[in-house]
Formats: sequence, structure tokens, C-alpha cells
Amino acid sequence: MNAGAEQASGDVLLFLHADTLLPANADTLITEALASGSQVWGRFDVHITGRSFMLKVIAALMNLRSRRTGIATGDQAMFMTRAAFEAAGGFPAQPLMEDIAMSRRLSKLSRPVCLKAKVATSGRRWETRGVWRTVLLMWRLRFAYWCGTAPERLAKLYR
Repeated sequence: MNAGAEQASGDVLLFLHADTLLPANADTLITEALASGSQVWGRFDVHITGRSFMLKVIAALMNLRSRRTGIATGDQAMFMTRAAFEAAGGFPAQPLMEDIAMSRRLSKLSRPVCLKAKVATSGRRWETRGVWRTVLLMWRLRFAYWCGTAPERLAKLYR
């Protein structure tokens, strides 16, 4: 992500997972969200595609958690001004939870803009591994991260 930011020429940067699709008007929404200058970063709400009804519930809870905590994930297509990216020191060089770490860094600059427009991200991981099993794994990994477990160890558990 840092290498991509280095190559980019714009004043606004967008980071999203390869299996995440933006809404058609994402560029306009991002530009308008950052126009005031009071908030320097943000994310979209997420919709998880797939057959399980629980994916809708999980997405709603992810969006709610993110609004309450100010923590965004890569599934939510994080965006920020280049100045904010540089002030935050870029993404940390770690194999997992880098989006959470970056959210913490950016939160020192401003609260995130939480756009209600939805990106669509693949529910394949959830459906392949099992919805509840994946939820429990993510909670476990996140709790371990908050307790100080090294991201490298968490990456091994994730895989």
C-alpha cells in the first residue's frame, strides 16, 4: 500500500481490497467528503456479497462498530488525503491489522468520514470457512491484537 501511494500522483489516496468493488460515484463521494478539510480520511459502509443472510447482519455490525470506534478496515475502502497519509507515516509494515493500525494513526488527525454509500466485498471467505467460524476467528485475532500479540503471529493464525 505504501508503494502504491508512492507511485500515485493525486492528493487523495484510496486503499481497498482486490475483492471489493466501489460504488459508481465513489470519486465524487470521496471528493465531497474531504472538501471541508476538517476531516482528512474516511471509509465506506460495506455490503458483503453472498448467499448467507448472516452476511447482511455481519456487514451492518461492521459498519456500526466502525462508526462508533473510528476504526476502518480494508473491506471498507479507506481513503485519505495524501497529507494525512504522510502525517500518519503511511501504513505500518506488518502482515495483518495494518488497516486498524492506520486507523489509529489517522484518528489522531481527525475522525473518519463514514460514508453510507456501500462498497461490495466478497463473502467468499465467510462462506468457505463458515460464517460463525470466521466471525469468531476475527474477534479472536482482533482481541489478541489489542492485547499486544505481534501481527506476524496473528497472520499465521489467520491463514
